[in-house]
Amino acid sequence: MPVKRLSGVQLQVQDPERLARFYSDVLGMTARSENGGWRAGYAGADADLVLQPGGRPVQHSRDERYWKIGICLPDLDTACEQLRQKGIEVSAPHQFRNIGYMAHLHDPEGFAVELLQHDFQGKRPDGAGDPALPLGGGAHLGQITLRTGDIAAELAMRADMTLLSVQDVAEFGFDLHFLAYTDETPPDPDLQAVGNRTWLWKRPYTTLEFQHIAGADLRDSPAFLGLEIT
Repeated sequence: MPVKRLSGVQLQVQDPERLARFYSDVLGMTARSENGGWRAGYAGADADLVLQPGGRPVQHSRDERYWKIGICLPDLDTACEQLRQKGIEVSAPHQFRNIGYMAHLHDPEGFAVELLQHDFQGKRPDGAGDPALPLGGGAHLGQITLRTGDIAAELAMRADMTLLSVQDVAEFGFDLHFLAYTDETPPDPDLQAVGNRTWLWKRPYTTLEFQHIAGADLRDSPAFLGLEIT
């Protein structure tokens, strides 16, 4: 097995404890204080949110380096219904092209959170989710998403990671690349194959996702302190 692991995304926020409690109480993570900040995450091999103090209120925008986290789960409809019952505003689940069945929300400090079902719309197995469990059970942090204007440079800097999937979203002006510290290989050697996508959403580890907007001039995200790799 690989020695390295993508174990966290480090964010500087206004109120680490309050934000960690949101991820715990609303999204089913476990939260604990750590080194003057807070850490929130699911059990398993996926990454955590490492929340540090000192952040300030900012309007997040599409020209920033940091974009979002993605939470993968077995039953998106159950998860969204639970969130609405808690008073959380979440978008209607929808099948986005041939990429995934997803919904979106924002946490109390304005960071984007994507909810992504393991299976495409209409393909979810019966009994995949348990309404008695947070988000229907089985949730894990599937993606940490950064933006880039130069994917070749990103791939060169991360040559020790495995490229698992490339997804073209040309009508929106970008493509997606997913990397991980893993020795697994996708079922289809064609990294653009649609069949690899639901396989990817079910991986127990966190992938580093790049939204590649060719030639984009991106600014540093004030809140993004970097990735934790252990």
